[in-house]
Amino acid sequence: MALAYLTRVERFNAAHKLWVHDWSDEKNFEVFGKCANKNWHGHNYTLLVTVKGEPDPITGFVMDAKKLSNIMREKVTEKLDHSNLNLDVDFIPKYLQATTENLTILIWKELEQSIRPYRLHCVKLVETENIYAEYYGE
Repeated sequence: MALAYLTRVERFNAAHKLWVHDWSDEKNFEVFGKCANKNWHGHNYTLLVTVKGEPDPITGFVMDAKKLSNIMREKVTEKLDHSNLNLDVDFIPKYLQATTENLTILIWKELEQSIRPYRLHCVKLVETENIYAEYYGE
C-alpha cells in the first residue's frame, strides 16, 4: 500500500486572551505575558490540514482538495474567522484556554467526522512565524 499525504491550507484572523480567573493579575502576566492583555490580542492564523490515504486509481487524488477546503471552511474557518476565540466559537469550551495547542485538538474533533471516509493525519495551526502546534489524533 502506498500512502500519500494531501495538505490544504486555509487562513483566518481571530482574537483571544490567555487568562486564569483564579490567579492574580500578576501571576497571569507572569505566565502568559502579553497574551494576558485584558483587551485581547489577535493573530493571523494559518491552518494546515493533512489527510492520508492511497491515491484513487482513476483521479489520482487522496481526496479532492476543493472538497477538503469546503469542509475546513464550513466546519472551522468560517466559525473562527474574525471571532473572539474565548467568547464566540461554539466548539471552544469557555473553561478552556484558547491556546494554539488546544485549538489543534478541537479543530481535529470538528473535522474528523466530516472528513470520512478519508483519514485525517495532522492538524497544524500556525499562530505566528515563530509558534505553531500540530495534532495527530493521539
